[in-house]
Amino acid sequence: MQTAAAMLGVPALEAMAAKESERASERPNIIFVMADDLGYADLGCYGQKRIQTPNIDRLATEGTRFTQCYAGAPVCAPSRCVLMTGLHTGHATVRGNHGQNAPLHDGEANRVPLRADDVTVATLLKRAGYATGITGKWGLGEPGSTGLPNDHGFDEWFGYLNQNHAADYYTDYLWRNKKRQTIEGNLNGQRAVYSADLFSEFSLDFIRKNQANPFFLYVATTIPHKDLEVPDLGAYADEPWPEDAKVFAAMVTRLDTHVGQILALLKELDLERNTIVFFTSDNGSAKGWEGMFDSCGPLRDKKFSLYEGGIRCPMIVRWPGKVPADAVSETVWYFADFLPTAANLAGTSAPALADGIDVTPALLNKTQALPDRFFYWELPQGDSQPLRQAVRWSDWKAVRIGHDAELELYDLLSDIGEARNVSAEHPEVVARFQDFLKTARTPSLYWPADCD
Repeated sequence: MQTAAAMLGVPALEAMAAKESERASERPNIIFVMADDLGYADLGCYGQKRIQTPNIDRLATEGTRFTQCYAGAPVCAPSRCVLMTGLHTGHATVRGNHGQNAPLHDGEANRVPLRADDVTVATLLKRAGYATGITGKWGLGEPGSTGLPNDHGFDEWFGYLNQNHAADYYTDYLWRNKKRQTIEGNLNGQRAVYSADLFSEFSLDFIRKNQANPFFLYVATTIPHKDLEVPDLGAYADEPWPEDAKVFAAMVTRLDTHVGQILALLKELDLERNTIVFFTSDNGSAKGWEGMFDSCGPLRDKKFSLYEGGIRCPMIVRWPGKVPADAVSETVWYFADFLPTAANLAGTSAPALADGIDVTPALLNKTQALPDRFFYWELPQGDSQPLRQAVRWSDWKAVRIGHDAELELYDLLSDIGEARNVSAEHPEVVARFQDFLKTARTPSLYWPADCD
């Protein structure tokens, strides 16, 4: 029997090996940094004038800044579920921060976890040979549930499982994989260790340990979320602002410092050109800061809302030599697209049922256009609130407050602030949205609706 070398010839085999090596080297490390409650306009590169974010602004200068990217939801848990599973909130397991009929886990009722068979980005990348790590806030499974990070593809996990716990920046414990780790410096009321700093340390350590092989790092930091606390006010100590505004600005700048530490390490380890970095926020600004920071910019409303201020988020992507530098893109995409995009970057495939699509052509500024499609969001029914739904198609945006309510229609091209409902002027567009909404969601035990 002839050997492969004899059949193909040594030069041919060497060429094949070189091609395989080249293909492997083209699989980038993937770092996804997600802030918590950072508004669309809280960064200098998105128009912020008072808060200093030099490292994130540099990330935009060295990459592409997207102006029409959307979170998975206007609140924490479902947005993270969409990001991890590629399913929008009409199909995702987790559709709100609290559900109904959910089992009790670690004293927490109605925190719905990921199901054991939910496929995450980390699941796919781990199967593709990536080292996988996560730090910060998970929000998709309580202790003892089916939704723990280590059961959904992550090799290493360090942070908060629970959203309420994540508001305690000086907590005396965090989760290290499936075990509680005591934070000694915060025992007995001490406040020596700021948890967000620990997440930066984990990130740097993970990168160092895995620099020789492809890795996926998900940095789901907890700042500048909810309870405003920071070790020091830094550059804002002497500003004539309200105290909470100074604290918020210092938190955003501290986040920027953490991003800068990651970027510096990538440069030190010569990993810049083989690492794609995403930076975004999980939903819109919680406070809005109207008249101070104007965190939502020209957008209507803020967190908890399906208008643009609740779901449109900053998104910056950098991959030197691949993603155009100092560029601005108006491509419309959302968190559900991350899973199929990451799968493509890693040379593997996404589940056929994913709602998102591979947006690599948009990231790399290829000429091919993305498919014409609908984007869907919902906020569950409950607490005297009806089911709330939003859909975007082309430049049109529809909002419905109640499944049987009239559709509001906005032309985002001319009305980014969603100030003028034009549904009466475009019945044919309204009809198209209504047809889509008939099948946009599947019933959920945990988030039932009158229309189910």
